[in-house]
Amino acid sequence: MPWFKREKKSIDQATPPEERRVRTEGLWVKCESCRGIVFRKDLEENLHVCPKCQFHFKMGAKKRLEMLLDSRWIEHDAGMTSTDPLKFVDTKAYAARLKDARKKLGMNDAIITAEGKLNGRPVVCCAMEFAFIGGSMGAVVGEKATRAIELAIETRQPLIIVSCSGGARMMEGTISLMQLAKVSAALARLDEARLPYISILTDPTTGGVTASFAMLGDLNIAEPGALIGFAGPRVIEQTIRQKLPEGFQRSEFLLEHGFLDAVVHRKELKSYVSTALELLMD
Repeated sequence: MPWFKREKKSIDQATPPEERRVRTEGLWVKCESCRGIVFRKDLEENLHVCPKCQFHFKMGAKKRLEMLLDSRWIEHDAGMTSTDPLKFVDTKAYAARLKDARKKLGMNDAIITAEGKLNGRPVVCCAMEFAFIGGSMGAVVGEKATRAIELAIETRQPLIIVSCSGGARMMEGTISLMQLAKVSAALARLDEARLPYISILTDPTTGGVTASFAMLGDLNIAEPGALIGFAGPRVIEQTIRQKLPEGFQRSEFLLEHGFLDAVVHRKELKSYVSTALELLMD
């Protein structure tokens, strides 16, 4: 009799199929433009730009601030939350949408306002989060943006706002529409104080955000391929009953027709803004 005994798993004890498979879910991303498959880690290291076709993926607000600002920055008004004034309900209660978005993203609304340095120069910077109810602008977004402008005036620092939004938040009705005028009036005071405001428009920037602070910069910069406009192209086509030109409302089209000052690749954005601030401030 052998001194060892080989033990084999019975059929009932076999490893489940889900454990035998290589778990690759989330490791790869399909590009929305070229349909190529990109390794997620490579995409993140490339600032969420497809290395094959240079398509610019959407980027979270925190990642935006990390990309633009130096290592340390201070967040302001992080605790501000919407009160759901209309008790709005459509397919889902607005209060439930807010709760889910807060839990998923770890932030209280669709904008982060921060104070930090960009290549050593003190700035006030806001970044919008599209994943938070489409980056829509309600009372909290309007108030935080206004406070950021007031902080820039008080501290004599330039202002940068990175827009990524579907427009005004319909769940807050007229209250959300009031923010257009409030933020625009605050920007007028910033202009009177002779402080520069650089607006960075990303994909998408539409609706009430485009109709207010996104297009009021001393310098309006967009990322390549970004959708920018008030009403969407499908709505416009249905209204005027005409076929729109190729690339209509994309950043390159807007630059060609004088609505933007520059279209800048994400990798070059920080250095471009830094150079612009040197010219505007000095």
